[in-house]
Order: sequence, then C-alpha cells, then structure tokens
Amino acid sequence: MGGGDRGRLPQLVAELVQLKVDVVFAFNTASIRAAKNATREIPIVFAAHFPEELGVVASLARPGGNLTGLSLSVGPGIYGKQIELLKEIVPRLGRVAALANPSNPIIALQFRAMQAAASALDVTLLSVDAKGPEDLEAAFTAVRDARAEAVAVLLDEMLLGQRARIAELAVKSRLPSMFGIPEHVEVGGLMAYAVDRLDIFRRAAGYVDRILRGAKPADLPVEQPTKFDLVLNLRTARALGFTIPQSILVRADRVIE
Repeated sequence: MGGGDRGRLPQLVAELVQLKVDVVFAFNTASIRAAKNATREIPIVFAAHFPEELGVVASLARPGGNLTGLSLSVGPGIYGKQIELLKEIVPRLGRVAALANPSNPIIALQFRAMQAAASALDVTLLSVDAKGPEDLEAAFTAVRDARAEAVAVLLDEMLLGQRARIAELAVKSRLPSMFGIPEHVEVGGLMAYAVDRLDIFRRAAGYVDRILRGAKPADLPVEQPTKFDLVLNLRTARALGFTIPQSILVRADRVIE
C-alpha cells in the first residue's frame, strides 16, 4: 500500500473506507497505523512486528477493537537463534554489530530483544545507526572500528531497499552477515533466519475468511509465527573465506550456490 510512499497512506486508506470494503489487510507498521486511524468499524487483519508493544492491539489474547491478525515477532528467541548460527560459523564470536535505522519505531524493540539474546550467549551487541542510504558507508566503517566480528541487520524498509549495497559492504568488510528477511541473502548477504512470511500470509487469509463469515476481530486472538526459514548464500561464504559447517547446511531450507 502506498508504493513505498508513507505520506500517501492516509489518503489511500480513506479511499478504502469510502468504498466500504469488508476487510482491510495491512502489512507493516505505517500501513497498520494508517488503517487504525482511519476506521473503527471496518475489520483490519494485520501481520505486524510487536503489535502489543506498539499499541496496535490491547493484548495478543484479547485484541479488542477492530484489529487482529498475526505477530511477526517471537521475542528474544529468534534473535538467539541468529546469534547461535553466527557462533557456529565464528566459534569465538564476541562482538556483533546490529545495523539499525533509528527512525523506525520497531528498532528499539528489536535491539532490546537481540541484546537479551546476545547477553545470554556471552556476546556483546553493538548498535550502529544508518538513517538513510548515505549513512551506510560510515556505518560499516564504525562496525570495523568497533572490531565487530559479524553484523546483524535489523528489520527495516530502508535497509531492505539497500540490501545489495549492504551485502557488498559486508563482504568488503570481511564480515559474516545475518538478516531477518531472506531477500537480503538473495543479493549477497550471508545468512537469514526469518519468519516464514508465506505461511503468515496464508494464515492471514484464514482470518479474513473467518471475519467474512461473521467473526469479530476482537474475539480472534493474535497468533504468533510457527514456521521459520534458514537461507544461506554459499557464494558469499566462499568470498568471505568461511566454510559453512555441515550442521548448518543440513538445517537450511534454501541454499544459494
């Protein structure tokens, strides 16, 4: 919705409200907030990061209001898995840089969850900011200056849009990279451990079906992810001089040769 232009979201949602659609599906924080602000009557099904923490719903068990759907967040668990995978490649891993866009409202929540996971694994997590594409070169210089041994890129639309440049800078910096979206790996990132978004979208269709059959969003608890994807790029591993352990290869859902 909006073709990447967040400024158009209120207008587009208003048009949907005027059309009196039966259900709105929103995917990303900006779209969900625009839809929530536009209507309290039309049901909204979402797929969102940290929906309870950001006030999208009153609680996961009892959403309240006209919104329900699926959470894309599972707390520190998924970040712990990402750090564990990096440690299998870099056994003495001690410092990981988290590349983040501080203007994104979910970044602080992501960093907090990843920091808790890293601390439990005796890894220091460093925060490195990039508000726009022009900041990426300096961000990777800061990562190298901090002597980080790997980089984890947090979820953000701008960073996703710059995925090819980020992959290039990570390889140039000789850093293994971890992502929460497989598209990063498809253009040269090393590894992603991520929520299976196709599964999320299929389950969201089930919410829409139930609502169209008469269910109320307030009565449908928000569900959490149950399926995850591990994606590896062996070309990038070779460029970095890393051998991916067999223990990781056998668990991979997709390997890019």
